[in-house]
Amino acid sequence: MKFGQWLGLFCLIISLYILWKIQQLLLLVFTAIVFAIALNRITRYLQRFGIKRQFAIAITLITTFIVILLFFILVVPPFIAQFQNLIALLPKVWDRLRAELLVLERQQFQIDWLPQLPTVPDAIDQLQPLGTALFQNFFALFSNSLTVIFQIILVIVLTLMMLVNPQGYRKAFLILFPSFYRHRADEILTASEEALGNWLTGIVITSTFIGTLSGIGLLLLDIKLVLVHAILAGLLNLIPNLGPALSVIFPITIALLDSPGKIWIIFVLYFLIQQVESYWLTPTIMAKQVSLLPAVTLLAQIFFAQSFGFFGLLLALPLTVVAKTWVYEVLFEDILDRWEISQDSDLVLAEPSTEIISETFENNPHDPKNFPMDS
Repeated sequence: MKFGQWLGLFCLIISLYILWKIQQLLLLVFTAIVFAIALNRITRYLQRFGIKRQFAIAITLITTFIVILLFFILVVPPFIAQFQNLIALLPKVWDRLRAELLVLERQQFQIDWLPQLPTVPDAIDQLQPLGTALFQNFFALFSNSLTVIFQIILVIVLTLMMLVNPQGYRKAFLILFPSFYRHRADEILTASEEALGNWLTGIVITSTFIGTLSGIGLLLLDIKLVLVHAILAGLLNLIPNLGPALSVIFPITIALLDSPGKIWIIFVLYFLIQQVESYWLTPTIMAKQVSLLPAVTLLAQIFFAQSFGFFGLLLALPLTVVAKTWVYEVLFEDILDRWEISQDSDLVLAEPSTEIISETFENNPHDPKNFPMDS
């Protein structure tokens, strides 16, 4: 390798190391991109009616703010109240479960592994060291809280900046590619944006669908704390595979206290809702979305959760959608699909691979018109 090639390899390694060190910042930037794409889709829809982009952005932001404000005023207070009731009922559920298992123990089943819950005075005595530790680490907790607040503010600011001027940020990203590949990179970027937007629209619809049907079904079954169960079912749907399984635990916990006979009905209800969502709703509303195999989705969740923690688990699916788009377009479309076997049995690139270069160099390769921006 020549000196220039070694230098380029060294710079690549350094760049990858720096990107890994700022991985949390990159996740925040990606979160802002997701929100910006969602708001930009609404803005584009308003522009179809002849509204100028500046006014469309203003209408989108005002409407979004009103919706969020109404959600916090109308939904969050009763949700918090019911969630506190759910937490308060958990000890009773544990006692009920232990009582049921004690009946089995009399039938010669051993459950010595099940611990006895402490009484209130014992719990207070056990929590005193924890309170002391929390007081000693108050400044650390305060610092972490400030970090979360600053991260939320950063995501909001980045989202607004990208929404106001998407063309500038798109152009800055495309400059990172070689001049002959910028037009193709712009096409891939558009495909990624479309796939991510379709996924975002689909996940909002499916989460609303699951939350609504879960709430209606539990209301008909006369299960307490319906609002908490419905919202948790919708929110946990953001986590594929694991989320739906976790969402059924909460209504079953409450049913165990009042009407244990309804537990199997709740199981069947959630199973039917998931089947309708998986085999009818998702294929219908996500027909244009990048399809992901279940095993790929599960492995992506494990990988991003191991690499970036819980935040990575939440963003695993959108990250996988974008990654698959780039891998498919670059690796398969531009490299592997253009290889062929020549007459002398050597692997060569097929002729169509030169189209990308020739189309770009028809004009000045450094001309910004060669990689048009999306307004």
